[in-house]
Amino acid sequence: MDMTLLIKAAIMGLVEGLTEFLPISSTGHLILVGALLGFDDEKAKVFDIAIQTGAIFAVILVYWAKIRDTVVALPSERQAQRFALNVVIAFFPAVILGLLFGKVIKAHLFNPVVVAATFIIGGFVILWAERRQQTHPASARIHDVEAMTPMDALKVGLVQCLAMIPGTSRSGATIIGGMLLGLSRKAATDFSFYLAIPTLIGAGAYSLYKERALLSMADLPMFMVGLVVSFLSAWLCIRWLLRYIASHSFVGFAYYRIAFGLVVLVTAWSGTVASFLNHLCLGAKPQAVLTLVPMHLQMHWEDKAKQQRHG
Repeated sequence: MDMTLLIKAAIMGLVEGLTEFLPISSTGHLILVGALLGFDDEKAKVFDIAIQTGAIFAVILVYWAKIRDTVVALPSERQAQRFALNVVIAFFPAVILGLLFGKVIKAHLFNPVVVAATFIIGGFVILWAERRQQTHPASARIHDVEAMTPMDALKVGLVQCLAMIPGTSRSGATIIGGMLLGLSRKAATDFSFYLAIPTLIGAGAYSLYKERALLSMADLPMFMVGLVVSFLSAWLCIRWLLRYIASHSFVGFAYYRIAFGLVVLVTAWSGTVASFLNHLCLGAKPQAVLTLVPMHLQMHWEDKAKQQRHG
């Protein structure tokens, strides 16, 4: 196996683990980093989805006690049955709408302007949700996932479907959406993690099955490296995030989304066509490189769109 490919797999795994559970869109960051690394063919797309499983193993590890107790109590305890039912209810809207509209969304919404707009809009929604809970503490009526009703779960599941729009962020949609629906920051974050388990495992298994013809045993080392790095980085990120939200809001992530979205919009509308790689090879300053990153991403998306139109 090519060592360069394994290093790329490790970098992608690191990006996945660090961004999957933060409200900043892991897909957007994976597309960006994959484009910069030249790791963006059809097999790489399958890889991006498959390594989400590593991040999910981290969730299972962090929440193992709760998951184990729920499974053990399922046959006899009503509370465990309701919790499991809530996760299933919240999971199904994404399955149904994903199968119905997934291809249409990929064909029409995967472009830099849409991604930039969702980054910016998502940032302002986060600011609104945080201000709402700060000025109206009573709006957070649910402080533990056990107190959620099936209707609460369905609403969060419907909000999760917004993540099919590139740049939205699955975790951002479920956490911030949950807060707007009456969950506390902690309860919304916990339920987002639980909901991620069937959602991301299902997406990974479906992608591997659908694109199995692209894969071979020679790809196993690459996938294993990505999974392991994704697991380790996600485990660290989850533990950090749970400590962070105990005393902080998501406002910092909102400003990050807005700033990143504005940079993408400016470069998309500027018509700049200079080559990112040539600029990098000529020793560009970091500030200039950061400015050209969204432009390179724009060129990458435009190439992909042309391939789809002529494919």
